[in-house]
Formats: sequence, structure tokens, C-alpha cells
Amino acid sequence: MGPLRYSINVTLDGCCHHEAGLPPDEESMHYWTAQLERADALLFGRVTYKMMQSAWRKPATGTWPDWMDEWQKPFAETIDRAKKYVVSSTLSGVDWNAELVRGDLGQTVQRLKQESGDGLWVGGVTLPLALADLGLIDEYEFLVQPVLAGHGPTLLAGLRERIQLDLVYRQEFRSGAVAVRFRPTRLTA
Repeated sequence: MGPLRYSINVTLDGCCHHEAGLPPDEESMHYWTAQLERADALLFGRVTYKMMQSAWRKPATGTWPDWMDEWQKPFAETIDRAKKYVVSSTLSGVDWNAELVRGDLGQTVQRLKQESGDGLWVGGVTLPLALADLGLIDEYEFLVQPVLAGHGPTLLAGLRERIQLDLVYRQEFRSGAVAVRFRPTRLTA
């Protein structure tokens, strides 16, 4: 069974909105590309799926848009070709190499984890909160940006119970950002 990894950019004050001063740079895009390549599939809620699709789906022309820098293209290629699962009760269908999943969230994600070898990657805000409340996230990975947003949605706001974590990885970036990865603490009797 593969792990479920929750990964997201976040400011020092916990804001995880993509417009809160979290600009990608070459080093962070290389990092995220490598993380996505470690996953068998990506798991999105409706909002994150639509946002990622609008930004990173390869145009029908087969050519990436002019706004995209060369160093962004490996990330774009990786996310574009990745297998995706979309959790939504309101979408009637999905494309972009995606499959719509419905039903009991806990059972569905457990099944996907059992089918996974290298693991699943989840991003976004709402779906990861539900998954954390169900105890289904095996790793929490944050790219902490040296920014104070002062507003916007915050990381895992509304979590029902505290989750104690153990640091398993840390990497500093030239920009001042720090990637940290944690696993839930396993209590022993």
C-alpha cells in the first residue's frame, strides 16, 4: 500500500492561498516536479482540479503558452500526464487523464492507497482537511515561503483533533523557503 502525501505551498503565517505571494521559482518548481513524479496518481477536490487544469493542462495546439518559462515546463509536463482522481459530488464528468470518484471518502481513498505502489499525492485545502480528519494522510509536506500574507485561507483550518507529527525531511532553498516533510507520530503502548 502506498502512502498518501499532502503537499502544499504555505506562508509563514499559515496562508495556503495560491495568490498570497507564493510565486514559483526555478528551484521550487524543480522540487515540486520531483515530488509529483514520486506519485502513482494525484488526488484533487473539484476546486483544485479546476485550478490546476486551467494552469497546467497542455493546450490543444500542443504548444505551451508564451507566459510559461522553460523551467516551468517539466512541472507542466509532469502534472499534465499524471493520472488524476477527482473527488466531487457536483461535477458530472472530468477529463485531463482524470477519473471522477464518489461515494464514501474514507473507503474510496483506502482503496486507492491499496492499489498504489509509490503513493498518492493530494493538494488543495478542503479535501486534505477531510482526509486529515479521517486519519488517512501518511505524510504532510509543506514548502514554507518567507512571506507573511496576513489574510486568506490557512492550512488545515478547522481540524477536529490535534495531529502530532515527526519531522522526516527538511531542505532549505536559496529563496529562503524551506521544504519540510512530517509523518504522524505513531504512539506505542
